[in-house]
This record gives sequence, C-alpha cells and structure tokens, in this order.
Amino acid sequence: MISVNRWTRLVWGVCCLVWGQVLWAAPQIDDWYTHNGARVLFVNAPELPMVDVRVVFDAGSARDGNTAGLAEMTNTLLNDGAGAWDADQIAARLESVGAKLGFGAARDMAWVTLRTLTDPEAYDRAVGTLAVVLGQPTFEQDDLERNRKAMQTALRVGEQEPGTVAEKAYFHALYRDHPYAIPSDGTSASLEAITREQVVAFYRQYYVAKNARVAIIGALDRPQAEALAERVVGELPSGESAPGLPPVPKLQQGIEIHTPFPSSQSHILMGQPGMHRGDPDYFPLYVGNHILGGSGLVSQLSQEVREKRGLSYSVYSYFSPMRRSGPFIIGAQTKNSQVDEAVAVIQQTLQRYLDNGPTEQELIAAKQNISGGFPLRIASNSKIVEYLAMIAFYDLPLDFLETFVTKVEAVTREQIHQAFKRRLDPDGFVVVTVGNAKAAPDS
Repeated sequence: MISVNRWTRLVWGVCCLVWGQVLWAAPQIDDWYTHNGARVLFVNAPELPMVDVRVVFDAGSARDGNTAGLAEMTNTLLNDGAGAWDADQIAARLESVGAKLGFGAARDMAWVTLRTLTDPEAYDRAVGTLAVVLGQPTFEQDDLERNRKAMQTALRVGEQEPGTVAEKAYFHALYRDHPYAIPSDGTSASLEAITREQVVAFYRQYYVAKNARVAIIGALDRPQAEALAERVVGELPSGESAPGLPPVPKLQQGIEIHTPFPSSQSHILMGQPGMHRGDPDYFPLYVGNHILGGSGLVSQLSQEVREKRGLSYSVYSYFSPMRRSGPFIIGAQTKNSQVDEAVAVIQQTLQRYLDNGPTEQELIAAKQNISGGFPLRIASNSKIVEYLAMIAFYDLPLDFLETFVTKVEAVTREQIHQAFKRRLDPDGFVVVTVGNAKAAPDS
C-alpha cells in the first residue's frame, strides 16, 4: 500500500512532468512579408481572446547622427497626434475598448506595441488606431516643445543619479566614435537643437515597410494575421532598409574613469564590447556568464565579492548582444572606501575564470537553472511577442525558441573556457567608478 506522502509525491511528480512538457512546447512560427516589404512573424494562440502586436523599426539612437535624442523624440511624438486625433483622443479611443499602445526606443531599434481584445468592435478600433498612429503622425510643434521639456527634465534628473552617470560614461568610453556611443536620451545641447523638420525627415527615412518587422501573437488564424499586418503597415511607403552599422572597434588598451559624485556608495561598471545577436559564441558565453555573474547569489562574482568579503550587496555580469557587438558589463555598488578592493576582487575573479573556466558541477547547475527557467520566459503572449520581434529584427533562425534548451544543454566546459579567453581581455577593459572615492573611510 502506498503511503499518502509517497502518493502525493508521485502525483506531484507526474503533474510536473506533464506541465513541463506543455511548457517546453515551442510556439509554431509563421513567417511572410507584406506587399510593401515588411517582414511578419506570427504565432496562433487561441487560448485567450486577445492579440499582441509589436512593430519594430531599425530606428534606434544609433541612427541619430549628430542629433542625439532624435530617435527617442520621434518615437515619443507618434502617440501625441495622428490623423485627426490629438493625444487625448488617441488615448480615449483605446481606453473605451480596453486596448493599450506602447512605445519605446533603444540603440538598435524603436518600437510600437498594441494589445487588444478580439471582440470585433474593440479589435477594429484598436487596430485602426495603430495604423493611423504609424502612418499619419502629425508631429505638431507644440507637442515637440512639450516633449523637449520633458526630456530635458529627465536628463537633469539623470545627472543626479550615480548609476545613470556611470552608464553614460561607460558607453561613451566603450564605443567612442561608434553610433552606439550616442546617448539615447540626448544631451542638453542636442535636445535644444531638435527641429520638427528633423523629426519628420527621420520618420520618413526609417518608419518605412522595408525597415520594419511585425510580430503578432493571438487568437487569429493566418489569413486574419495577414490582414492585420497589411492594415497596420500596409500603407507605409516601402522605403529602404537602414544601412548597416559599422563594426565596433576593439579597445586597444584599458581605460579607467573616475567621476566624483556626492554619494556614500560608489557605482562600478567595467567591461568591453562583447557579442552580437547571432554570434557563434552566443551559447557558450551565455551559459558561461550565468556561472560567472548572471545567476545571482550563487555566481562566482557574488560568492567572492559579496559572500566572502561583504564588499557589495549586489554584483553581476551580463552580455547585451546587439546588431553589432553589444557590451559585456560587470557591475557593482560598494562603499566609497572599498572601491579599490572591490575592483581588485572582481578583476581577480574574472582572471581566475578566464584561466580555469567553470567546474563541471557549476556547468551542470547552470544548465539546470537556465533550462528549468526558460519555459517561464515564454509563458505569456507578451513575452513571446518580444521574442518574435527579436528573431525577426536580428534575422535569427525561426527555430531559436525551439532549439534554445537543446543548445544550452550541448555547451561544454571547454567551449566556455575557450570562448571567454577568446572574447574577453581584462587588460583592455573600461573601468568606470562614480562616487566620492576621496571621502573619509566609512564607519
């Protein structure tokens, strides 16, 4: 006779197995182009009566040229007036049917998102609103001035935050003359200089079909998704894809930057250009970084810096792959009096990792953690639509989600060791510290 506890464990184990199999099922992705050249990725998800759309343009701050903040300004203004509607009318149209628009811009891309119910009235109004916002923005001068002031205010607020100061100094030192060095939120001088004519020109060049990727997931069939994509971007000019960005040059020597800041804690950022999307070393670097500094309190950096020496409450590392080599970053905060020691321990830990690589036990634990957590990363429509947009934008294989866990499981210790030795050179790191390093020792 099976005991209650044993029976409970057995049933729970079977449930977990079944649940895991359901979660492991990768979504089936359809792929096509609109008549004017926009690539579309679609997943049918009939479980909920709703649709998520994410339209991504190669129109991030790397396209700002000499006017930092132009990409963000253009993207923000899309929601402030389109067709015959002002911002309040756009908001009212969406609120009346429970739909939601979202906007954003980063270095590589700018995007507009929509979430709506599939109820015919709500769907028609929401999708129609998105089409007008993308295709008929008005870019009124008054809206430009209001957003200019808002961005200038945000800029001043950022100047009072040591983390923001450190990040900007880091990116500027890391990328120098490369477009990735351009601050997405602009500078005081560049924001003051932005004109309506520049915004219109930026929009006309980059918000075109061949420069767009459309990701759709929801309770639609393929013909309905095709009609949705055509309605949303089908009226945009075909245009041309944005030209390729230049390669990121390798740093020839290390750079150390200290920015005095009136704070009791110092912020530390250190690293160098890392990898790009689709990089052949992606999986060894991804899994290897999980062990080094990407797995929270059990990472090597956390064990050495936080647990053994109490130098920082939080220390971390990550690769941020982009169209060109995105940054590899190690970050921490520590007392002003402990900056030098914290930096030295981080450098020693990294060098030891480059010399020896991970242990077999660390690799097994990392694989289990990554593989076990991956289903939760694609457990909602909003998460899947972001992955679809990423796959489309960076031209990743359509089976990226399907094969992700398999490729993680295939990574070996030697692959990690060689990839890290090949890609990271501590002697060529940028090291940025922001804080009151000259302050008296903390009590």
